Amino acid sequence: MKNIEKEISELRKKLEFHNYCYYVLDSPVISDAEYDLLLKRLFELEEKYPEFKDENSPTQRVGAPPLEKFEKVTHSVPMLSLSNITDLNGLIEFDVKVRKVFPDENIEYVVEPKIDGLAVELVYVDNEFIRGSTRGDGITGEDVTVNLRTIKSIPLLLDKKFNLKILEVRGEVFITKENFFKINFEREKKGLPLFANPRNCAAGSLRQLDSKETAKRNLDIFVYGNGLIEGVEIKNQWEFINFLKKLRFNVNPLIKKAVNIKEVISYCNEIEEKRNELPYEIDGVVVKVNDFKQREILGNVSRFPKWAVAYKFAEAMEITKLENVIVQVGRTGVLTPVAVLEPVVVKGVTVTRATLHNFDEVKEKDIKIGDYVFVKRAGDVIPEVVKPVYERRTGNERDITVPERCPVCGGEVYREEGEVNYRCISGLSCSAQIIGRIRHFVSINCMNISGLGSKTVENFVERGLIKDVADIYFLKLEDVAVLPGFGSKSARNLINGIELSKGNTLWRLINGLGIRNVGEELSKVLSKIFLNLDVLLNATLSEIEDAIYKKNLKTKRKGKIIAENIKNFFNDTHNLNVIEKLRNAGVNFIEHELVEKSGSSKFYNKTFLFTGTLPSMSRSEAKKIVELHGGKVLSQISSKLDYLVVGEKPGSKLEKAKKLNIAVLNEEEFLKLLNHTKNNPKKGLFDE
Repeated sequence: MKNIEKEISELRKKLEFHNYCYYVLDSPVISDAEYDLLLKRLFELEEKYPEFKDENSPTQRVGAPPLEKFEKVTHSVPMLSLSNITDLNGLIEFDVKVRKVFPDENIEYVVEPKIDGLAVELVYVDNEFIRGSTRGDGITGEDVTVNLRTIKSIPLLLDKKFNLKILEVRGEVFITKENFFKINFEREKKGLPLFANPRNCAAGSLRQLDSKETAKRNLDIFVYGNGLIEGVEIKNQWEFINFLKKLRFNVNPLIKKAVNIKEVISYCNEIEEKRNELPYEIDGVVVKVNDFKQREILGNVSRFPKWAVAYKFAEAMEITKLENVIVQVGRTGVLTPVAVLEPVVVKGVTVTRATLHNFDEVKEKDIKIGDYVFVKRAGDVIPEVVKPVYERRTGNERDITVPERCPVCGGEVYREEGEVNYRCISGLSCSAQIIGRIRHFVSINCMNISGLGSKTVENFVERGLIKDVADIYFLKLEDVAVLPGFGSKSARNLINGIELSKGNTLWRLINGLGIRNVGEELSKVLSKIFLNLDVLLNATLSEIEDAIYKKNLKTKRKGKIIAENIKNFFNDTHNLNVIEKLRNAGVNFIEHELVEKSGSSKFYNKTFLFTGTLPSMSRSEAKKIVELHGGKVLSQISSKLDYLVVGEKPGSKLEKAKKLNIAVLNEEEFLKLLNHTKNNPKKGLFDE
């Protein structure tokens, strides 16, 4: 047994070393295949000898079981924000203020690119990574330890020769531009909402309750700061940076020490020139006083340190010609003007279209067709027209006007008093709104039906297979399988995914209905208060208003408008017909907590185990289904197991189940079992 323990220990050390070479030094010393063999061997040993399992093992970087929620963490030393300056004179003023406090001392600075990501803290006790948290409000953050473990450039164990009792390291989690575009490309293919920018993508990825999803995003981190340190004496920032390198942390190689403000300014100019060439997004430079004793004397003001400042870059803009304007129609009928541009490269990306937001803004900015305009990428991603170049006008430019009829269906265009947006009022007789509503209904924050991407939805609508969101649940396998882009397997996966979505919690359905001004947050509030879609549907205006106020909306007027929107939605005959079709299809109308409290369950007193990759759901989703319906999910094969549900590459569990005569189901059979089981806790699964 000692030999096994020794082999496991050596494998872990080797794998962590190779992670460091690959992810930090960017200089691998073995091939991917060799690395995979080492990792596979470690997986096998840990499975066979679970007494040697360790949460800091390299095998745990693939993700842990999903969390119900993130716990709160209080930082032992507050994580302060930085005050911003936007010009080089501000840097000089910062230096003058610092030198006034130390007129007879040398002032050195440490400068580094300001990564556009999410600030986190890593806590090590006795050289072991025990907790990671987000910055939060600077005092309290969220415990995201399991997600941070998936970032392979974070060391889980530090070299014991340093004998560190406590080390709190601060850093910035980010995603590279390349990975960001890959993720958005895949999301677009699936019809999912796109991330606005790499920062949002990184933040959203790190705050996934299922760390296996985080692991897929290939996040990275640069570390740069400290909280508590016990076990070693560090005198300044530069010394700390070099100490972090010895500990094998990922430190930005562009960090430098500057002996005076002149060198700081030179560095800022240099980094701004390199900005577009970097593989990650930055929005400025962070400047810190190097000496820790000087920092202590300078102190803080409010939640900003007086010893550091962030120099923010100006947003990059380019000039190009606005050749035309097209009008897009959204799912709620909103008409949005979009500029068609002569192609121009903005921060390394060729831009041909840019948002004009709305017609009031067009008028306010005095933008015309034929203008030369300044274009920027808002948040470094979304192209936006900033303003015209008035000096280049020739007199041939044309006004941008509000269309009298909808450009898609020819319906009437109307704007309510006090509203910014013009809308097509044809509702679901407008194909653009039908497609938009269906895209919204199937999206990740609504019914979350994978396989129904934007192009697929358009195809289904054009062929008459879907006329409203309820029609999704009446799609037939044989109709889908013969369509372009589908085969029997992908069609089956889609039908299974649609079937699976019937059991979603109530807030997803409310959000998916696309009621005006009702988003994810309010949908959750409404589902918790009304508990049943029918109760909400029949609620009075005042009852809905009272529910909305529980969301702490700032003005009564806004709450009343939203309540009226909800009531009007449920008074519409077409909407009521769609809701009735959803009911007939078997879509869940009841809040899950109510189902749980009632004690009724389809899988009452039954046990399940999942193995292999399921076609249309993750194991965590499958587990939630079982638990929602009163069943239990086991972690190992045993005689107490009722069903083993297998996907692709099921492994050894399948053979063990066969030997014990345990019922084996594929995903399709599991869903049939779910939908054909009586909802009665007093009877078995197949009892009538």
